[in-house]
Amino acid sequence: MIANSPPIDDVTTDEACVRRLLDDRVDALRAKDVDRVMSLNSPDIVVFDIPTPLQYLGNYACRTSIVAWLNSYRGPLSFETRDLRVAVGGDVAFTHSLFRVSGTMKNGTATDHWVRLTFCLRKIGGKWRITHQHVSLPIDLESGEAVHYRQP
Repeated sequence: MIANSPPIDDVTTDEACVRRLLDDRVDALRAKDVDRVMSLNSPDIVVFDIPTPLQYLGNYACRTSIVAWLNSYRGPLSFETRDLRVAVGGDVAFTHSLFRVSGTMKNGTATDHWVRLTFCLRKIGGKWRITHQHVSLPIDLESGEAVHYRQP
């Protein structure tokens, strides 16, 4: 064991807790339960998202963004996580994955695209909380346009 590192069992338990938190987040998004989504965040969360502005600072700004995003869809949303990786060290963790979002927007446009999704988390008061979220789409360097993959 490396000095000052948690026992293997703690890391395994923490990884399972982080994975459950992300599963809970997806369930809350499917239910469009904004309060539940927010309860998984640190109050001082920083979000780098696809829509402007460049960053959302704090849970209030994050809430505003999520409400607008969820309200832009009618009916249910579908999500799929692929290639999730979780790393835990003490009271911090990070994850990265490919994340699929599909649904029908209020204007009738059907969407189905994959994004790259990274979370940074801290254990605060014994509970894991999301402190940073980064969502991105690759761009085509020749056209400067975002690339919306149907399959990764």
